[in-house]
Amino acid sequence: MRLGQSEHEIFRRAMRTAPPRSRLQRQKTLKGPIHCSGIGLHSGSRVSLTLEPAPADSGVVFLRTDLPAERATIRADWRSVVDTRLCTVVANRQGAQVGTVEHLMAALAGCGVDNALVRVDHAEIPAMDGSAEPFVFLIECAGVEEQDAPRRAVQVLKSVSAGKDGHYASLSPAASTLMSFEIDFDNPAVSRQELSLTLDRDSFKSEICRARTFGFLKDAEALRAQGLARGASLDNAVVINGENKILNEGGLRFDDEFVRHKVLDSVGDLYLAGGPICGHYRGVKAGHRLNNLLLRALFADPRAYAFTCLDQATGAAMGAEAPLAATA
Repeated sequence: MRLGQSEHEIFRRAMRTAPPRSRLQRQKTLKGPIHCSGIGLHSGSRVSLTLEPAPADSGVVFLRTDLPAERATIRADWRSVVDTRLCTVVANRQGAQVGTVEHLMAALAGCGVDNALVRVDHAEIPAMDGSAEPFVFLIECAGVEEQDAPRRAVQVLKSVSAGKDGHYASLSPAASTLMSFEIDFDNPAVSRQELSLTLDRDSFKSEICRARTFGFLKDAEALRAQGLARGASLDNAVVINGENKILNEGGLRFDDEFVRHKVLDSVGDLYLAGGPICGHYRGVKAGHRLNNLLLRALFADPRAYAFTCLDQATGAAMGAEAPLAATA
């Protein structure tokens, strides 16, 4: 996310009292472009996508190559989210959209990529295998390089939450990024699962990025009637049939793959904050809608967050100035 003028000033003030630049994490982008194509999970359309380097402080930007230039640019930003039914959709003021951004955003977050241009010729990111692993592979093939700018993070100063009736998401203060999630489905193939971990590049790659999206065969017809899941298949989702059995050949990648994928989705949704969040995220039967409401609650309270720098060695927050409210 490119910061507004007031947000830039906050960060510049924080930098004046920050430790020496040699101790600070630097922003990162791709070394070069890399391309892939695949099927959109919800549209069922063939999609072509190219990841490209981007300048420091530009954030993640989607460019719809199938639209006129004046409508084509869409920023990866929590304020741009317009739909959260089974995926996260971002849009610009001209109405152009890109959906199912969460798996790619999770891969960029997990690989520490701050700035990237995403060229895509459709209104949806390709599903690939339903996880973030193919995007991690693309990023690693392209390579990542440091840029001459300190990495920005959002430090949680005060607990905030969204949701009710046993479905909620919360953020509370912590020096690094902690992720906790709990699911409970009335289905023995999924049932109740919990996961908690400290999020960094190693844990994301080994514990989270391979977890695939999942769904129930009984829901397929109703979802397609809503224009959703038209591209879903055993190639890009874990499918559970009416007998509560996993239909995918080879079964699950993890015994608790379902809750791991919910963590993956949350990592992607939270990266729409414009950088990593230093705080403890907890989701209980939450989804894309609550994740976006949580970010809106965080940035609505000037006392709840601050922009900060990250320690090169530990990845922990290194202190921050008092924040101003986020600008639209």
